[in-house]
Amino acid sequence: MDKQDYRNQIDRIDEQIVKLFTERMGIAAKIGDIKKENNLPILDAKREREKLAAVTEMTPDELKDYTPLLYSMLFDLSRSYQARRSGYHTALTGKIQDAIRDTPQLFPEFASVACQGVEGANSQFACDKMFRHANIMYFNSFDAVFTSIEKGLCRYGVIPVENSTAGSVNTVYDLMMNHKFYIVRSLRLKVDHNLLVKPGTKLEDIREIYSHEQALSQCSDYLSTLKGVRLIPYENTATAAKMVAESGRSDIAAIASRPCMKYYALDCLKESIQNTDNNFTRFICISKDLQVFPGADRTSLMLTLPHEAGSLYKFLAKLYALDINLIKLESRPLPNRPFEFMFYFDFDTPVYSPRLQQLIGELPDICESFTYLGSYSEVV
Repeated sequence: MDKQDYRNQIDRIDEQIVKLFTERMGIAAKIGDIKKENNLPILDAKREREKLAAVTEMTPDELKDYTPLLYSMLFDLSRSYQARRSGYHTALTGKIQDAIRDTPQLFPEFASVACQGVEGANSQFACDKMFRHANIMYFNSFDAVFTSIEKGLCRYGVIPVENSTAGSVNTVYDLMMNHKFYIVRSLRLKVDHNLLVKPGTKLEDIREIYSHEQALSQCSDYLSTLKGVRLIPYENTATAAKMVAESGRSDIAAIASRPCMKYYALDCLKESIQNTDNNFTRFICISKDLQVFPGADRTSLMLTLPHEAGSLYKFLAKLYALDINLIKLESRPLPNRPFEFMFYFDFDTPVYSPRLQQLIGELPDICESFTYLGSYSEVV
């Protein structure tokens, strides 16, 4: 027999497999209807474990590693089909639909907004681009911004989450696990960094440079050319500029935005010192209440997965099957759970998509716990 003969055999077997698969899914649907009628959960973990052990036992030794993969997928497909027939109606999907209905058609022009830092911070510029007029309250830390939203001190908060050069702001992702909030909008802001000093200070005078650690990272190429200069992380770029202005010292500098020159009467020794001109920081706008403004085409989730082999793969396979585009994946260690992680996801899919509704409806069967962070649009 040649290769084509064997392929013909496979074609005949595939015809049988498709018929049996169709029959199996039909029976699974009937079982799903019984579960729905009796208010039973779709996932029956005990039954799946017993079934997996039984079919693995039937399998020849050389194929035993493959059987769990095949049947885990079949179980997942069966659950998905059962959930689809039930309509994916959960408390969360209902809450999202209510938010879509009740959220104003236009993003607010006027609002009280919490930002970290002081006047001249990049968070302020992001806020100014999101809102026509914002009453900004400045806080010393990102944690305080989250807290101000939870306590209702401000209607919205604006926080940086990642940079195109330096990557994610890990502190913010760690804080996300400790606070209750929703993302209602995001924005990409082009960021230019400048070396600012008190008037009269020369480049050769500088012994220390202060700025946020992300800004220092984004300017690493230029900073590596300065010999004998200490780089000192500071809470915020604008706060660093203000400190330099008020220090009375002529041997220090700050990396900050150009407007900080005017705000704090500083000179610019070197402008645009970031590693690349294509330097963007992404900011999120957060709120205490769930709001889904028209045009929301991005969704964010946080979740924890079972600490077992293949759990992340199974979730990613679900995204592939639903044709949901993953545009951000971040992992952060879980406190008090060594070598276990929280996963953060951004999806590029409209909130109105049935596929997203299906994913959210099936999440309880996929992960240990999850948090829906909101659906929103991103502006530039």
